[in-house]
Amino acid sequence: MRSSALPAIAVAASFLSACNSTSVADALDITATSSQTTGSIAGEAPVPSQSVSLASDMALSETPDLPASEAIEEQVSEPVKTAMVRPADAPAKARLGSHGRVKVYPPRFKDAKPVNFGRIKPDHYTVHGVDVSRWQGDIDWVKLRNQGANFAYIKATEGDDHTDTMFRHNWNAAEKAGIPRGAYHFFYWCSKAELQADWFIRHVPKVKGALPPVIDVEWNSHSRTCKHRPSRAMVLTKMKIFMKKVERHYGQKPIIYTAPDFYADNLKGEFRDYSFWLRSVAAHPKQKYPGRDFAFWQYSGTGLSASHDTQIDLNVFNGNEKSWRRWLNQRTH
Repeated sequence: MRSSALPAIAVAASFLSACNSTSVADALDITATSSQTTGSIAGEAPVPSQSVSLASDMALSETPDLPASEAIEEQVSEPVKTAMVRPADAPAKARLGSHGRVKVYPPRFKDAKPVNFGRIKPDHYTVHGVDVSRWQGDIDWVKLRNQGANFAYIKATEGDDHTDTMFRHNWNAAEKAGIPRGAYHFFYWCSKAELQADWFIRHVPKVKGALPPVIDVEWNSHSRTCKHRPSRAMVLTKMKIFMKKVERHYGQKPIIYTAPDFYADNLKGEFRDYSFWLRSVAAHPKQKYPGRDFAFWQYSGTGLSASHDTQIDLNVFNGNEKSWRRWLNQRTH
């Protein structure tokens, strides 16, 4: 995924990408981890002429540097403002309350930099989807659905003071197109976890049919405002604070998105009761994350779709059509 910084004049950007196996279990809830930057989450500013790749993602938001303290975070006493339960401009007909009859569209995406994944390829998976942020620009969501986007994760926030400028537009447009969608938060390591949870809750509506919220955790070496890499213990502490508060508000256990290096440093063997969304753009997740189950696999950050002009992150659900519908009915509101 992709973090974003908004410098006063400079413009620079990049993107990231994610999942399955030929013999897929009919699991409802799955768990896994990865460590690369997501095509839609990390990056400071877009460079339209360049391809979108996790490795090239730029810094997060321009949050001022904070002391790299490893003390347990303070509690926020001020009441948290929350987003409207339902956006006033969202049409009632687009509500995704029951997913029992959701049509699964076959993938028709292309890839600017295709990879040979060997025996287990993304094409072997039935349910494909995307993750997006403002870097994708104006998207024709109906066309994206017909291209094979059976779900979409949309960047909402990062840190405790940045919102994606296209979030509300993408959120409503995806619903109108009938695409199950969820929101993700790009975690900023120089900000308090509770404040970040408050920020996410303030901007992401609690609506019927929404996918579980996602916390995107990865190292962002391109950040201009936060070079700090906390210890494994502090990483886990911050994640627990954020995820518990978000789960209390939405009534859904968050999904953890990550990349291989971050996973190896911090998440291996952790959070077995959480579902994982793994970035792995050069090999199947089983090779990058041995022993880790996963719900979603981000397999490309250089996807191409007729729905818009820029590249896009491509993902698959780790299950078949039947288990996808079951997962939706269990994990959405």
